[in-house]
Amino acid sequence: MKKWLVSLLALAAIGGASLTSANLGTSAFAASKSKLTGKVLAVGSTALQPLAEQLGERFSSANSSVQITVQGGGSGAGLTQVQAGSVQIGDSDIFASQEDGIDPSKIVDHKVAVIGIAPVVNKDVGVKSLTKSQLKKIFTGKVTNWDQVGGKDQKIDLINRASGSGTRTVFENAILGNATAASSQEQDSNGTVQKIVSTTPGAISYLAFSYIKGQSGLKALKINGVSPTNKNVENNKWKVWGYEHMYTKGKATGATKAFINYFYKSSNKSLIKKLGYIPLPSMKVVKR
Repeated sequence: MKKWLVSLLALAAIGGASLTSANLGTSAFAASKSKLTGKVLAVGSTALQPLAEQLGERFSSANSSVQITVQGGGSGAGLTQVQAGSVQIGDSDIFASQEDGIDPSKIVDHKVAVIGIAPVVNKDVGVKSLTKSQLKKIFTGKVTNWDQVGGKDQKIDLINRASGSGTRTVFENAILGNATAASSQEQDSNGTVQKIVSTTPGAISYLAFSYIKGQSGLKALKINGVSPTNKNVENNKWKVWGYEHMYTKGKATGATKAFINYFYKSSNKSLIKKLGYIPLPSMKVVKR
């Protein structure tokens, strides 16, 4: 009787093990069949670049067969290249309709975050806040010395982003309106502007919030007494902000679609905020 019971238990154990193995094999097969593969190249906005790079690294870690490459070049370059079909994603700080030579009907917009943009100065200019009118006069060349706006007796060194920059478009639309910007040195990226303003006496420019935090050599200015904070962007007290867009040529599919959707995951909200961006659900105003 005891031998019979032992044999029966052994057979049951073997059968159970076989069944478990079969189930695991089926699950593993299903997982491998659903695994994402491919390459995604995102080009354009340098304001969006830090977030896209970090989320790209996270996404690639979770999807080892997908290669994510993120490059700058400016919003104009991103929109032009995605419309031409040479990249999977065109990153932009502006709507496609705001860029010359772009047909919005040929590309699809995916808003993934919001970014604030602030005027920044070298920390030694002696100014902490300007009015919108004073900023406009500086960037149109009507004010040329910091002592004209309460700072040092020091020449203002004006630095702009190059034509095609979405950061420049957002800033000029909010501050200059239809006025023409003064001629100045122009730089291709937020990162380069950050370095130049930090090390150049009398320098002023503007940066996405994602390039301001923790920079000891420069200072972000208040406008009309309002501080450049995410909270003030969310309630629209800070007027210089824009959506971060990821454009695709036609409907996003496969790894490209999965990567864009990754920006909306609740588990990534803390990283988005940490890097100086605002998740879309946090905005209390919907416009533009």
